[in-house]
Amino acid sequence: MAAPMGFYARHGLDVEAVKTAGWAVIRDKAMNKEYDAAHMLSPMPLAISMGVGASPVPWTVPAIENVNGQAITLAIKHKDKRDPKQWKGMKFAVPFDYSMHNYLLRYYLAENGIDPDTDVQIRAVPPPEMVANLRAENIDGFLAPDPMNQRAVYDGVGFIHMLSREIWDGHPCCAFSASKEFVTTLPNTYQALLKAILDATAYASKDEHRKEIAAAIAPANYLNQPVTVVEQVLTGTYADGLGGVKKMPDRIDFNPFPYESFAIWIMTQMKRWGQIKGEVNYQKIAREVFLATDATRLMKEVGLTPPSPSRKFSILGKEFDPAKPDAYVNSFAIKRS
Repeated sequence: MAAPMGFYARHGLDVEAVKTAGWAVIRDKAMNKEYDAAHMLSPMPLAISMGVGASPVPWTVPAIENVNGQAITLAIKHKDKRDPKQWKGMKFAVPFDYSMHNYLLRYYLAENGIDPDTDVQIRAVPPPEMVANLRAENIDGFLAPDPMNQRAVYDGVGFIHMLSREIWDGHPCCAFSASKEFVTTLPNTYQALLKAILDATAYASKDEHRKEIAAAIAPANYLNQPVTVVEQVLTGTYADGLGGVKKMPDRIDFNPFPYESFAIWIMTQMKRWGQIKGEVNYQKIAREVFLATDATRLMKEVGLTPPSPSRKFSILGKEFDPAKPDAYVNSFAIKRS
């Protein structure tokens, strides 16, 4: 929304927002310096910095772009299978291996006694292709970013099993990301860019602006979705696909602060599922990638109140202490590491 609604221009920037197909392509183009900065899934800059899935390049998350805003959607034919213990043998889609969607789905399945690697299949599918795959019965469900969940309901092919905020309320989703090189060699441009994103976030955090934003980002050059679908997500008043209408104002919300504890939790899940091996210096990597100091300074300048840089939170009722990541990983019965 920062592009169509003029937030970049307000901060003296001429920005071209380039629609890109698939997260691996976004990662590769950003790493090849074809993009100055990129909208990424919040785990991707950590994976890039640690050399997981690609060569290591120092990368940063100066701001989280949204919290919540995901859901588990199942095909209509599974409307009587609301207990995940009934999901053995099912096929699920997530946007990317290094995504909150993958980690939250795995967490939810494992907490219900389902091994995400042996009891079900999880595959990476670009979100715009998920609804078509659900309709074609290539998959049984997905944990996807909105508005894809609502689009499945709109098209009559799926229902919303649960919102991701019911797994972890306030979890990070997508992030504004840039290479460490961009941040350090073009500090004024970087600062203006971050300020524009924070300014847009402050605007988006107010409920009264959500319908206007939906109209701005629904067109083909952005989300390419019916305005009604985007509006249902942003306002939190939505059809659930089972005949009900739900009201959840914070179905998606906008809090840009890149908590270091977010980064530490993500790395515990990378470790848990065998994406990273050996010793991990969780605090050091979190501090280097999630730029809480920059966010604190610039949030004040756009009228937002920055919080303290680390905090505890709960996922499905289980508290996560960012000071004890190894103990947390070891506490899980289902894991690969």
